[in-house]
Amino acid sequence: MHIAFIGLGNMGAPMARNLLKAGHTLTVFDLNPTALSALKADGAAIAQSARKAAAEADFVITMLPAAAHVRATYLDPEGVLAGVRPGVPLVDSSTIDPATIRALAAEAGKQGNPMADAPVSGGTGGAQAGTLTFMVGAEQALFEQLQPVLSGMGRNIVHCGGTGTGQVAKICNNLILGISMIGVSEAMALGVKLGIDAGVLAGIVNTSTGRCWAADTCNPYPGVIPAAPASRGYSGGFGADLMLKDLGLAADAARSVRQPLFLGALAQQIYQAVSQAGDGQLDFSGVIRQYMTQEEPSA
Repeated sequence: MHIAFIGLGNMGAPMARNLLKAGHTLTVFDLNPTALSALKADGAAIAQSARKAAAEADFVITMLPAAAHVRATYLDPEGVLAGVRPGVPLVDSSTIDPATIRALAAEAGKQGNPMADAPVSGGTGGAQAGTLTFMVGAEQALFEQLQPVLSGMGRNIVHCGGTGTGQVAKICNNLILGISMIGVSEAMALGVKLGIDAGVLAGIVNTSTGRCWAADTCNPYPGVIPAAPASRGYSGGFGADLMLKDLGLAADAARSVRQPLFLGALAQQIYQAVSQAGDGQLDFSGVIRQYMTQEEPSA
């Protein structure tokens, strides 16, 4: 299948590569020329705009940082809707608010393009390994059409309901993730301060009731998990500013239905402090740096 893939960041680039490995033909677009060159070397064709990328495609996937980027990519004169042929399915895998994706799906539907939201979970490691979970908001017929393509990038393709429900699932998942990473960071920093070895503490937590993804896969203490961002200076991974954005999405959605977010609101403030400290581009597990003194390891 000829797929247009737009957005080649830390998540999008490995996702696109997995589609190439699955035998699809790709035309890609991104504002970063280095990212484009890398995908060209892997066998993808390069387009000069989202419109041109979508023009000959049989399927369009976008993976972008925020709602403003998604709106522009679809609605601008050089955007997807200006170039895509009627009937071509559109899938946005960005993490944005449910209202935006529903509005975009309505616009796409006016010209005959079915659109789904399919945000992902699994981090950069899952994107590289092709083991992502896709949370899909779409009508049943569209979901069945999307499954074979999404299966080239993920292991779990979950139908959440109608358009927008994928985003509902994602912001709730990331609400838990942001809060749990803060909890693991507090516990690891406290334990080390009280004299226990970080690796020993992590081993106990990960075989006890405190076990969670933030502890056993992306542990925030440097050196505990060699493959985790914490062991490479918090580079790569899922940026703290992106977590701050997602917590903001959860807060906005909660306000719209008058649902309290006691811990979510506190987590949002903590990640705001991370961003203001200049660590917003680091992996979100770098939140532990808020709890560590200068004498303690930070990479």
